Order: sequence, then structure tokens, then C-alpha cells
Amino acid sequence: MSNEVNEYVNREISWLSFNARVLQEAKDPGVPLLERLKFLGIFSSNLDEFFSVRVGTLQRMIDAGVKSKAMVGVSPKKIMKDVHSTVLDLRDEFDKVFTGVTKELENHNIFIVDETQLDDNQKAFLKVYFQEKVRPRLIPVMLKDIPDFPYLRNQVIYLVIDVRKKWDPQGSKFALIEVPADVLPRFVNLPDSEERKCVIMLDDIIRFGLDDIFSTFDYDSIGAYTIKLTRDAELDIDDDVTKSFFEKVSESLEERKKGQPVRFVYDREIPYYLLDFTLKRLDIENFENLVPGGKYHNAKDFMGFPEIGPESFYYEKKHPLPHKDLRSHKSMLAAIREKDILLHYPYQSFDYFIDLLREAAIDPNVTSIKVTLYRVARNSNVINALINAIKNGKTVTVVIELQARFDEESNIYWTQKLEDAGARIIDGVPGLKVHSKLCHISRKEGKDTVHYSCIGTGNFNESTASIYCDHMLMTRNKDITYEVEKIFDFFDHNYKVYDYEHLVVAPLQMRNKFTKLIDNEINNAKEGKPAYIHAKMNSLVDSEMIDKLYEASEAGVKVKLVVRGICSLVPGVEGLSENIDVISIVDKYLEHSRIFIFCNEGNEKYFISSADWMVRNLDRRVEVATPIYDVALKTELREYMDIQFADNTKARIINETQDNKYVKNDCKICRAQEDTYVFLEKQLQNEVTE
Repeated sequence: MSNEVNEYVNREISWLSFNARVLQEAKDPGVPLLERLKFLGIFSSNLDEFFSVRVGTLQRMIDAGVKSKAMVGVSPKKIMKDVHSTVLDLRDEFDKVFTGVTKELENHNIFIVDETQLDDNQKAFLKVYFQEKVRPRLIPVMLKDIPDFPYLRNQVIYLVIDVRKKWDPQGSKFALIEVPADVLPRFVNLPDSEERKCVIMLDDIIRFGLDDIFSTFDYDSIGAYTIKLTRDAELDIDDDVTKSFFEKVSESLEERKKGQPVRFVYDREIPYYLLDFTLKRLDIENFENLVPGGKYHNAKDFMGFPEIGPESFYYEKKHPLPHKDLRSHKSMLAAIREKDILLHYPYQSFDYFIDLLREAAIDPNVTSIKVTLYRVARNSNVINALINAIKNGKTVTVVIELQARFDEESNIYWTQKLEDAGARIIDGVPGLKVHSKLCHISRKEGKDTVHYSCIGTGNFNESTASIYCDHMLMTRNKDITYEVEKIFDFFDHNYKVYDYEHLVVAPLQMRNKFTKLIDNEINNAKEGKPAYIHAKMNSLVDSEMIDKLYEASEAGVKVKLVVRGICSLVPGVEGLSENIDVISIVDKYLEHSRIFIFCNEGNEKYFISSADWMVRNLDRRVEVATPIYDVALKTELREYMDIQFADNTKARIINETQDNKYVKNDCKICRAQEDTYVFLEKQLQNEVTE
């Protein structure tokens, strides 16, 4: 291997490269216009979370004097410097893309206007809107009149106001106003101006009303400049043994609100004296992550931009397809009794899972339902079905993960709801997050108790199931359901550890099991037998697994990977990884399923899993991979993976340079997400024909 090539890509830099792929979607003229605006929102939301979590962790390491290269590939200070440089480049690119998108909107007579571009009719409309909706929500704070700068909430937009007297600097006033975007729409449709459709942002509505707010002051000019502070969002869980885990998480959420600053973004047009005043009062004038930005921050709100314009501005709305083995069944349980079912979201409906829970809730022979919950929808039909089951006399056990990042408050709420309804709640396993996606239904059938299990790659969440690409196995296979039962027994009694012959369970055996499967391919390759590994995951970071794949490549094993997000492996390097190809697909849905296929001398082994190959998944979480035994389902997954690998429209090549070049070849045009829908549609048509 060349000395100039690193064996690993740092995870922070790789993550930023993933977000650059999101920005590519916003730039792509082939993406419908308002979908491009939403991708700008996704990019911004991703970046906010990156700073809250990953940069927060880096800052902690720097503050603690950590210099170990092993933790992040190189020293934390070097990574922080690289992160800052990369983020500035991405912000510049974001601004260019945003300008381009808004110009294209204007070509279609859709304008995002500010307070200086209003006609008389729009001004009259805004005067009423400001007085009735906005003014009552504003709390201006006069900064020179108070000893301490007000506390800035995490990721919230503020306007720093410069109420200026030209010839009397001492008479000038500085003020702070929080933009109340959590209680008011960020975008407001204005009356049309001639044939122009106009939208204004809440920030500019406040600017429009500044004269009204500060009418009692004597000033020559008034300006408003956006600032935003991002805080470290990691939770520090108290180790006080007298407190319940529920109490500890609740208290930690309060502490998160006071997290240390990790990024300060400001309008680059802000006067130097006002910026200097603000930074000194916040005590962050020597802060590393000071990021000059545009007039508007929190572009994540563009994900909720008003629906305006023709249908061509949006992705074609495709309804979820019926499942070929479920459309003729009135009973989900009866269908699963007949054969294993593999569901593909969002191409097929998540409602099948809801229907299963609803059926189990009223079936007189069902005795219990057990489920793991990590993230659930805001108005969760899953929760409603479980509560209905309790009302119908079923024993309902819920393992709910209180430490699901940024969903902690929601999960605390649902925990209380379920407890009040009579569910048995298990907080999880001390020291481990429960990230597995399991549902287990027990039913009396004659003299026997028969078990039905659902094992998924994504959360039991009907909201995300419409935009995340995931898979779920529904089975009554005795080997699999027996071991799912044992996992729930482990949740109940953490001292009971089982040997799993079929399921692959982290942290007990997953690392060793996957290592042995790779070793098997290595041995077969060395003996001249066919050997390959085909896998799909969100992130590939774990150095031990990467080293094992390098070893496989050197032995001649053909490795093909689809990695949506972070990929620390460097493919295509002679003497290290020349037999490894990696692509990343970023398209209208979020690729989320984890699938692993091992050649095994032609008798392929198939798994779907909740786990990526990261240290946290393999060593610090309860994760489950289930084998797929049904031959027809193996064929289905093989075709699905072949479609992924064939993508030459939305697939990017992952390499050491992180330049996100698109896969281009002379093959027929393939777009995996469109072709997967067509593939499942043909399955239905073939069933009818047969």
C-alpha cells in the first residue's frame, strides 16, 4: 500500500462527505424544484445535529486534553480544524445552491421576499398579521440595560437589533429578540403581487415590525442580524443509585439545555462593533467554531416550506404497493402461519404491521405482546394498538429506550402513557441501549402456545416508514421465535445469557459471528472456491470489521458494499482493498436497511439487521440480525441488492478523496429506488398472471 494512503477515513470527515451528497441532491437540476429546497433543509438539519453531537464530543476530548490518535484517526484538535474548514466550504456551497434554487423559483413567478420588497396590499396584510400573530410572541431584551447576556437556547434563531443614533454612539441601543419559530410558521404566504406568488419568512416579518416595536426610541437607523448558538447535546447520566433511570434521564434532559457552546453562527453582514459586543458578552470571543453565514439560519425549516406551485415541483406521489402474500388475506396472523413475510418500506405499507397489532389486540387467543420501541411517531398508531391490547386483557410488555437521542422526551411521555394504561415497562439493560426492532406475539392454538415475531431494520414508526427504506421479517419459524422469546427474557433478567444459534445478537455474539462468516469467505477464497460478501448498511466505522474486510480483499474475496453515510473504509487501494467496491445512494427516500449476504460456497447466508458496523452497535447496544431462511425471500433480497448495486443515477463512488463522483457506466439507466418499486409491482402482476 502507498504510504500516502490512509487506511481509514476519519468518521467526522466521512460524515460531512455524506452531507455533501445531500447537498448534491439540492443542486441536481433533475430533482423537482421544491424537493431541492427540502434537501437544503435536510442538509441544514443534519449539520445542526452533527455539531450538537459529534463536534460536542470532539470539544469534550480537547477540553479533557485527549491526544490519542486511536479515538478519531488523528488528534481531536486536527480533526476540529479540518471540520471547521470543511464546514465553511459546505456553507459557501449551500449559499450558492440556495441562490440558484431561489432564482429558479423566481423564473416560475414564486418569490421569497423580504420586508423591503412588499407592495401596498402585502404591507397592509402584514401589518395585521404582525399585530395579531407575531407581536404578542416577541420579548425584546435591551442588552445594555442588563448585566448578563440572556441565555441562548440550543439551535434557536435570535435577532440582534442595532437601534442606531449616527451622531451619538452612546445613545445607540442593542436588543435581542428570539424568533418564535417553534410556535409560529417560519413561512407565510402573502397576497399575490400581480402574477407573482410571494412567501415571506418570519424573520423578515419581525424586521417589518421593528419600527413598531421600538417606536418609543429616538434613532436614525435600525437593523436586525441573525445569530444562533449550537450546544453540546450529549447526555451525562447521573450514577446516583437512589434515583430511577427514568429520573436520571429526565434530569439529564434539563442539563442538556445548558450544554457547552460548540458552534456560533452569525449573519456576516452584522456590524463589527455589534458582533464584538455580542461575543464578549457571551464570553466566546476566542471560540474556534465562529461561522459567518447568511441572513437566514435554521434552513432546516425549508423541509416545511409551503406547498406552492405545480405538481412537477414535487416527486411523483406513489402509493405503497400491496404485498403479494397479504392482499388476499383478511388475517395477518393467518398469512404469517402460511409463510414468512418480508416487507419493504416505503414501497409497501407499514399499515400491515399496525394491522397485525390491531388483530392481536382483539384476538381472544392472543395472550401477550412484547415489543421494543426506540423511536415512535408523534401520534403513534403503534402505541394506540398496544393500549387497545391492554384494554382487551392482553399482557403487554414494552422495552422502551429512554436514551434514544433527541427522542428522550417523547419516549418519557409514551412511557408514562403506557404505564398509565397498564403496560409492563422495561427500561432496558443497564449500560446498553436497546436498538433492536422486535415484536413478539404469543397465541394459544389448541394445546400449544405459538409465537409470531417481527424483526426489522428500522423503527416501529409509521411516520419514518413512509420515507425510510427498511425491511421487516414476519415469521412463526420456531427456531427464530424461540430465540426472540429468549431476548425478551434477557431484558427481564439481565443475568440470563443465552447461546443463540439462529439470531445474531449484540453485544453477546454479533462481532464474533460476523467475523467468523468473513473468515469463512477468506478460507474459501484461499482454497480457490467462490467467495464474496455483499452488504448494505448506514455506517461502517468499526476498525476491527474494516481490518477483517481488508484481510478478505487481500485473500481474493469480492466485497461489494452500499454504505449510505459514514464509511471509514478506503476501497480500491492496491495491496489493501482492491477487491472492495463501495457506493452510497442518496435519493428521495433515506436508505436505512442493513442487509448482509455471504457466499458460503454457493449456499448463501442472508441476514437483515438493526445494526451498523460501528463500535456502539456491536459492543454497546442490544442489536439483532435475523437469518432469512425462506428460499423465495432470499431470492427477493438478492434481486433487491442487485438493483442497489446497479444504480448509475443516484449512486456515488466512495473513495479516499471523498469527492462523491456519481457512478457512470454504459449500462442501461438504473435508479435503485424507482426500480425497486417496479420490481415489487411486477411481483404483483406475476402473481395475478399465475
